[in-house]
Amino acid sequence: MTAYRELMEFERTTCALAQVAGRLGWDQETVMPRAAAPQRAEEAEAMEQVLHARRTDPRIGAWLSRIDEGALDAVGRANLRHIRRRYERATRVPARLAGEIARVTSEAQVLWAEARAGDDFAAFAPVLARIVELKREEAAALCAGGAFGGDPYDALLDDYEPGATGAGLAEMFASLRPRLVALRDRVLGAAHQPAPLTGRFDEAAQLALTARLAERFGYDLAHGRIDRAVHPFSSGSGLDVRITTRTDPDDPFGAVYSTIHETGHAVYEQKIDRAFLLTPLGQGVSMGVHESQSRIFENQLARSRPFTGWLMGEMARAFGPLSTGEDAEAFFGAVNRVYPGFIRTEADEVQYNLHVLMRFDLEREMIAGTLAAKDLEEAWNARFEADFGVRVDRASNGCLQDVHWSVGLFGYFPTYTLGNVYAGCLYRAMRDDLPELDAALAAGDTAPALGWLAERVQRHGGLYEPAVLIERATGAAPGVGPLLDYLEEKFARIYRL
Repeated sequence: MTAYRELMEFERTTCALAQVAGRLGWDQETVMPRAAAPQRAEEAEAMEQVLHARRTDPRIGAWLSRIDEGALDAVGRANLRHIRRRYERATRVPARLAGEIARVTSEAQVLWAEARAGDDFAAFAPVLARIVELKREEAAALCAGGAFGGDPYDALLDDYEPGATGAGLAEMFASLRPRLVALRDRVLGAAHQPAPLTGRFDEAAQLALTARLAERFGYDLAHGRIDRAVHPFSSGSGLDVRITTRTDPDDPFGAVYSTIHETGHAVYEQKIDRAFLLTPLGQGVSMGVHESQSRIFENQLARSRPFTGWLMGEMARAFGPLSTGEDAEAFFGAVNRVYPGFIRTEADEVQYNLHVLMRFDLEREMIAGTLAAKDLEEAWNARFEADFGVRVDRASNGCLQDVHWSVGLFGYFPTYTLGNVYAGCLYRAMRDDLPELDAALAAGDTAPALGWLAERVQRHGGLYEPAVLIERATGAAPGVGPLLDYLEEKFARIYRL
């Protein structure tokens, strides 16, 4: 067991340094002086080089070869699975390339934010082309020797959802699309159309309300904090897990639901067994599972009829009389209103996955080399009009709306829809197990749902592979049926279909 102990001691330091690197990213997105970007890019590159050197240290291979896995318990074997996978990935990527990706994507975040603010895709296109070039080089390195079936997109996807393939996800998404499109068409053509919530909503009051909601959904602010960012995100694990949000005086739901969404990510990290702290098991097992937690918090729980009935009262106390009056059904309809919109993060549940499926197709084309980065805006606008029937009016409502490609997260987007699929499975099982769920949510009590998720999913961290974790939690292999059934039932009620 000496080799295992030495490996885990080494790994603990690597995990701690990775958390420091993540804190640099959080700082850059929240409070870093804008003019500090060039220096931050060098810092990010230096930190990535340190991490890459540790992750490719020859001692890891020697330790792995000396460890008798049969003598380890389930936790030990899971640790080795993660370490071996990361070691094999890291040793395929040259240190020079890893550092260059870190530097360029750090610089690109600032350029993206400026281009987005100016609706100027042409200003961002050159750095996007460079990022795509670097990610294709990384994918080629990962595919050496026939790994990942030689598919560069699969090599990148595996970093976010181990074991998933582009072809497998494309098949799943193809089974989702027809029923989603049919439901959208029925909803938009319905005689009854819920009215939106209108008015002006004080932004300080929004932040105070969202902080209360984050705590109600289990976020421990003794080990976290809430800040503002251009694009809301969650960062960190273990004892330091931070989230960000954004406000709009015309749309309080943006702040409310983006905060609850990020709280889902944060609570997952905070609820992982503390025995796994600063080990490979001490963080969410995949982005698909992570998104299942944020999406079930945001949608199945916080957009449900019982919870929105309670939320209506909280919002009236925060902002004064609402345009929906005291009609809880009208408020429920306003929360879940389906309408053509440009922004993925603000999309209703019916159309959200259609936004993701478009991005999935476009990024696969960029990585495959069949779509040049300079042509992304034109391709995006054409696809958006075909999928949603609306012409994109400006770049910030189009291909510049998301931060992901600027930071090199190719392969991340499909995990949003995979997370929705997982969330659908989890919610069906949760309702079967918790007959009192609606009554609790109607009182603003999230404890039964949070306890169920913590026990079935969150405490396990990286102990199980993603699909195995979902099957253990629900008793069935993941599939699209529960999500589609949930959406059809919910929106049939709202739109009186």
